[in-house]
Amino acid sequence: MNEASPIPIGENAPETQPTPQTPPPRRGGTMKGDLTQGPILGTLLTFSVPMLISSILQTLNGSINAIWVGRLLGESALAATANANIIMFLLIALVIGFGTATTVRVGQFFGARDIEAARRNFGTGIGFCILLGALTGVLGWVFTRDILTALGTPEASAELALAYLQVVFITIPFGVVSMMVSMGMRGAGDSKTPLYAMILTAAVDVVLNPLLIIGPGPLPTLGIAGSAAATAFANIAGLGYQLWRIYGQDLPLRLRGPELRYLIPQGEALRYIVAKGIPMGAQMVLVSSAGLVMVGLVNREGLNASAAYGASLQLWNYLQMPAFAVSSAVSAMVAQSLGAGNHKRVGDVTRVGLLATLAMSVVLAALIVLADRPLLALFLGSESPAMPIAQHIQLVCTGSFVIMCVTMILSGTMRAYGAVIMPMVIMFVALYPARLGFYYIAYPHIGGEAVWWAYPAGSVVAAGLTLAYYTMGRWRKTQVIPPKAGAPAA
Repeated sequence: MNEASPIPIGENAPETQPTPQTPPPRRGGTMKGDLTQGPILGTLLTFSVPMLISSILQTLNGSINAIWVGRLLGESALAATANANIIMFLLIALVIGFGTATTVRVGQFFGARDIEAARRNFGTGIGFCILLGALTGVLGWVFTRDILTALGTPEASAELALAYLQVVFITIPFGVVSMMVSMGMRGAGDSKTPLYAMILTAAVDVVLNPLLIIGPGPLPTLGIAGSAAATAFANIAGLGYQLWRIYGQDLPLRLRGPELRYLIPQGEALRYIVAKGIPMGAQMVLVSSAGLVMVGLVNREGLNASAAYGASLQLWNYLQMPAFAVSSAVSAMVAQSLGAGNHKRVGDVTRVGLLATLAMSVVLAALIVLADRPLLALFLGSESPAMPIAQHIQLVCTGSFVIMCVTMILSGTMRAYGAVIMPMVIMFVALYPARLGFYYIAYPHIGGEAVWWAYPAGSVVAAGLTLAYYTMGRWRKTQVIPPKAGAPAA
């Protein structure tokens, strides 16, 4: 796990361990974006709520765009975007992995008040993903048709998917950079700028989608390519807003003059982002691939089961959002605390984050189960034959997402230390040997019920293994930042 030259840094670390240099007094009190001061619960909620709202907006935006495509262009076009999204997910998973690594590294140096190092890692993360996005765009444009053929895209939607994907590949660097800037800003304790950017992005996307698809008045009629172009323009608008705010307010991560060389990926910053980002991206791929396997198992149970499961997934997406937001907030707060040498706060942040996430998730889960019929009717219709199955699924599976909160919060803390390999291994064990193993063992005895009960089985294994590793693992001895870090910012 890249634990060479370990420095003990956890709650059990000896008192004689080296700590970062004490930062100089800051004019005007606490530095903007400082997550190492103040009440933990208030800081955690203030930081995580904007991320939660961003997630909700992003999900709603995707749903609205799908409605526009389906209503204006038909089912074949909607199927085309689905095939395109499968291809794009692999790149997005990698970018999120690299972005999370950048968030952690920026947070560590920001907490240590080494602003130059924070900018260097921020620039490296952005520069590396610009190169990744550009390379993907060129290769994707050239091999779009071959990729769709390899996926077995239905002939009825193949040409539509081709037109959609080619626009996506051309414009993908803008979306990649916007995402990386947002994640880097969160490492510097700013979750509001990415939220405002997401509000602008969603608004532009929702407005432009129908306009560019149908082309009223002087606008060209672009069809499905118009939907991809709308998303591209929206990403450009969001990126432009973030850059305007960063430079307009002279925020800590702005790069000027000689600092622009940091956009050339190199050195320790690049090694860290790649070494930590790939396992985190791979973990996302694991989760998604396991989800595809479960869809296949559900489909074996018939049309009604598939419809019930699809509706349930919509509700579970919203149920998981608080845990995702708080986990990211915990990771950023822990990273800054580690950089500042405040190891006691690490344990406090983790405990408060876990309790807050469990409280929110329990309340949401209870609402989903108690109001399951009207909520599911939004997707199924109140008289659907799939309704009883969906209500049963909610009773069996919803609690498993509450249990997963333990895994997500503890993993967020370990991620801030740079421990990413073992959480990935634990997730693999929980999703494949545990969840699928339970299904195949239980199916001969309880039939289709094994599909639903496999969810809590996998969640319990994930939470148990994560808790055991958190309590006993060597992740606390991982070196956080290089010895030169912690110097006062210039």
